[in-house]
Amino acid sequence: MDIWPKQKRSEVMSKIREKNTKPEMILRSALHKLGYRFRIHSKHLPGRPDIVLAKYNMIIFVHGCFWHQHKYCTEGRIPSTNSKYWEEKFSNNAIRDKRNKKALRKMGWKVIIVWECEIEGKIEKVMLRIIRKTKSSKFMKYI
Repeated sequence: MDIWPKQKRSEVMSKIREKNTKPEMILRSALHKLGYRFRIHSKHLPGRPDIVLAKYNMIIFVHGCFWHQHKYCTEGRIPSTNSKYWEEKFSNNAIRDKRNKKALRKMGWKVIIVWECEIEGKIEKVMLRIIRKTKSSKFMKYI
Protein backbone atom coordinates (compact mmCIF):
# COMPACT_ATOMS: atom_id res chain seq x y z
CA MET A 1 0.00 0.00 0.00
CA ASP A 2 1.42 3.36 -1.04
CA ILE A 3 1.50 6.20 1.47
CA TRP A 4 0.40 8.74 -1.14
CA PRO A 5 -2.55 8.89 -3.54
CA LYS A 6 -1.79 8.04 -7.18
CA GLN A 7 -1.72 11.72 -8.29
CA LYS A 8 0.73 12.72 -5.53
CA ARG A 9 2.97 9.70 -6.29
CA SER A 10 3.00 10.68 -9.97
CA GLU A 11 3.97 14.24 -9.06
CA VAL A 12 6.80 13.06 -6.78
CA MET A 13 8.17 10.61 -9.38
CA SER A 14 8.06 13.26 -12.13
CA LYS A 15 10.50 15.42 -10.13
CA ILE A 16 13.22 12.77 -10.12
CA ARG A 17 15.93 13.85 -12.54
CA GLU A 18 17.54 11.68 -15.16
CA LYS A 19 20.60 13.87 -15.58
CA ASN A 20 22.32 16.70 -13.73
CA THR A 21 21.57 15.03 -10.41
CA LYS A 22 23.17 16.27 -7.20
CA PRO A 23 25.75 13.44 -7.02
CA GLU A 24 26.65 14.02 -10.67
CA MET A 25 27.08 17.75 -10.10
CA ILE A 26 29.29 17.13 -7.04
CA LEU A 27 31.55 14.79 -9.03
CA ARG A 28 31.72 17.13 -12.01
CA SER A 29 32.66 20.02 -9.72
CA ALA A 30 35.42 17.98 -8.07
CA LEU A 31 36.80 16.89 -11.45
CA HIS A 32 36.73 20.45 -12.75
CA LYS A 33 38.55 21.78 -9.66
CA LEU A 34 41.37 19.30 -10.34
CA GLY A 35 41.66 20.58 -13.90
CA TYR A 36 39.93 17.76 -15.75
CA ARG A 37 37.96 18.84 -18.78
CA PHE A 38 35.07 16.74 -19.97
CA ARG A 39 31.86 16.49 -21.93
CA ILE A 40 28.54 15.49 -20.42
CA HIS A 41 25.68 13.31 -21.67
CA SER A 42 27.18 12.57 -25.08
CA LYS A 43 24.37 11.59 -27.45
CA HIS A 44 26.85 9.84 -29.73
CA LEU A 45 27.89 7.17 -27.22
CA PRO A 46 25.90 4.18 -25.95
CA GLY A 47 24.05 4.96 -22.74
CA ARG A 48 24.63 8.73 -22.99
CA PRO A 49 27.42 8.69 -20.38
CA ASP A 50 27.22 11.21 -17.55
CA ILE A 51 30.86 12.25 -17.95
CA VAL A 52 33.22 11.71 -20.90
CA LEU A 53 36.92 12.31 -20.34
CA ALA A 54 38.00 12.04 -23.97
CA LYS A 55 41.66 12.88 -23.29
CA TYR A 56 41.89 9.80 -21.05
CA ASN A 57 39.53 7.66 -23.14
CA MET A 58 37.33 7.29 -20.07
CA ILE A 59 33.59 7.21 -19.41
CA ILE A 60 32.05 7.79 -15.99
CA PHE A 61 28.50 6.78 -15.14
CA VAL A 62 27.03 8.13 -11.91
CA HIS A 63 24.48 5.53 -10.84
CA GLY A 64 21.71 6.16 -8.36
CA CYS A 65 21.70 3.39 -5.76
CA PHE A 66 17.92 2.92 -6.01
CA TRP A 67 17.53 2.98 -9.80
CA HIS A 68 20.52 0.76 -10.51
CA GLN A 69 20.08 -1.47 -7.43
CA HIS A 70 23.39 -1.02 -5.63
CA LYS A 71 23.94 -4.33 -3.82
CA TYR A 72 25.94 -2.86 -0.96
CA CYS A 73 23.63 0.05 -0.13
CA THR A 74 20.38 0.28 1.82
CA GLU A 75 18.88 2.37 -0.98
CA GLY A 76 19.33 -0.51 -3.42
CA ARG A 77 16.25 -2.45 -2.38
CA ILE A 78 13.03 -3.32 -4.15
CA PRO A 79 9.99 -1.44 -2.82
CA SER A 80 7.40 -3.62 -1.10
CA THR A 81 4.51 -2.10 -3.06
CA ASN A 82 4.15 -3.14 -6.69
CA SER A 83 7.32 -5.22 -6.35
CA LYS A 84 6.73 -7.19 -9.55
CA TYR A 85 6.82 -3.95 -11.58
CA TRP A 86 9.99 -2.79 -9.79
CA GLU A 87 11.77 -6.12 -10.21
CA GLU A 88 11.15 -5.97 -13.97
CA LYS A 89 12.15 -2.30 -14.13
CA PHE A 90 15.44 -2.88 -12.27
CA SER A 91 16.18 -6.01 -14.27
CA ASN A 92 15.76 -4.06 -17.52
CA ASN A 93 18.01 -1.29 -16.14
CA ALA A 94 20.73 -3.85 -15.32
CA ILE A 95 20.50 -5.43 -18.79
CA ARG A 96 20.71 -2.01 -20.46
CA ASP A 97 23.67 -0.98 -18.26
CA LYS A 98 25.58 -4.17 -19.15
CA ARG A 99 24.87 -3.75 -22.85
CA ASN A 100 26.04 -0.10 -22.84
CA LYS A 101 29.17 -0.92 -20.84
CA LYS A 102 30.07 -3.75 -23.19
CA ALA A 103 29.54 -1.56 -26.27
CA LEU A 104 31.69 1.22 -24.83
CA ARG A 105 34.51 -1.17 -23.94
CA LYS A 106 34.37 -2.61 -27.46
CA MET A 107 34.86 0.94 -28.72
CA GLY A 108 38.00 1.21 -26.57
CA TRP A 109 36.65 3.27 -23.66
CA LYS A 110 37.52 2.66 -20.01
CA VAL A 111 34.26 2.63 -18.04
CA ILE A 112 33.94 3.64 -14.40
CA ILE A 113 30.73 3.26 -12.42
CA VAL A 114 30.42 5.64 -9.48
CA TRP A 115 27.58 5.05 -7.01
CA GLU A 116 25.55 7.85 -5.49
CA CYS A 117 26.40 6.71 -1.94
CA GLU A 118 30.14 6.80 -2.75
CA ILE A 119 29.90 10.45 -3.71
CA GLU A 120 27.80 11.37 -0.69
CA GLY A 121 30.13 9.39 1.58
CA LYS A 122 33.77 9.69 0.53
CA ILE A 123 34.24 11.70 -2.66
CA GLU A 124 38.00 11.56 -2.02
CA LYS A 125 38.06 7.79 -2.60
CA VAL A 126 36.13 8.23 -5.84
CA MET A 127 38.52 10.93 -7.02
CA LEU A 128 41.58 8.79 -6.22
CA ARG A 129 40.08 5.92 -8.21
CA ILE A 130 39.52 8.20 -11.20
CA ILE A 131 43.01 9.75 -10.96
CA ARG A 132 44.59 6.27 -10.85
CA LYS A 133 42.61 5.17 -13.91
CA THR A 134 43.60 8.28 -15.88
CA LYS A 135 47.24 7.84 -14.84
CA SER A 136 47.48 11.59 -15.02
CA SER A 137 51.05 12.43 -13.97
CA LYS A 138 49.99 15.88 -12.86
CA PHE A 139 47.88 14.34 -10.05
CA MET A 140 49.91 11.17 -9.26
CA LYS A 141 51.74 13.00 -6.44
CA TYR A 142 48.47 12.93 -4.45
CA ILE A 143 48.27 9.13 -4.52
